Amino acid sequence: MARLSVGKAWEEGMAFVGRESALLLPVAMLFIAVPAFAGQALMPPELVAWIENGGKGAMPDVPASFWLLALVANIVELFGALGVLALALRPGISVGEALRLALTRAPILIGAFLLFSALVAGVVLVAALVVGVLAALSATLAYFLAALMAAAAVVGSIILTGRLIMLYPVVIDTALGVRDSLRASWRMTAGNLLRLLGFLVAIIFLSFIVSGAAQLVSGVLFGLMMEREVARTVAMGVGLVVSTVILVYMLATLARLYRQLQPADA
Repeated sequence: MARLSVGKAWEEGMAFVGRESALLLPVAMLFIAVPAFAGQALMPPELVAWIENGGKGAMPDVPASFWLLALVANIVELFGALGVLALALRPGISVGEALRLALTRAPILIGAFLLFSALVAGVVLVAALVVGVLAALSATLAYFLAALMAAAAVVGSIILTGRLIMLYPVVIDTALGVRDSLRASWRMTAGNLLRLLGFLVAIIFLSFIVSGAAQLVSGVLFGLMMEREVARTVAMGVGLVVSTVILVYMLATLARLYRQLQPADA
């Protein structure tokens, strides 16, 4: 088991972004922030209202074109993250080379997500069938088992997130296929789950606080100069820019963590 130092990786990641921000930030803004902004700005008002209401009631009917746009935006963001990681993992590589590599390896990452989702869906289906059968025998037992499975799903999701956190760098830094990339990520994170989850929680918390504050302050300032909806859209863009910058630091740190966990003979 490789020894992992999140603090050292963070320091090295910050130093790298400081040196190479002229390469990293344009790629991140173009392929991560812009698609995310488009997806949020073009979200139907009824869906926005439903989300802001906590998802209460039935989900409103949304045009299929929006879901297609959201899918394309997510794929572009995935491609952008791979491009940033290529720049972070291979010093000296040009932006063009990094993007070509990301384009070549993106189908492997998408395939890994699809395979993983299919496996999870299979487990959920089996669990639902078991609960359904037990419900016919005992409603109390079925309710207890459903609650237990829900708790297990939450815990399992957290564990799987930590164990597969190295999937992105594995895909962009190797020539492995779909299944082997999943296996490699799983092996690399063995014994370091808590450290990696702590790193993720810290980044998510930092991004939520900082980008939320930036969006709130810019919303107030722009609200004094323009119409409410325009100010809201501009403030959302500011928040996305800030969160994208934090994501760049996160990816650079993830690249350093990956190098620490990489087998010596790799």
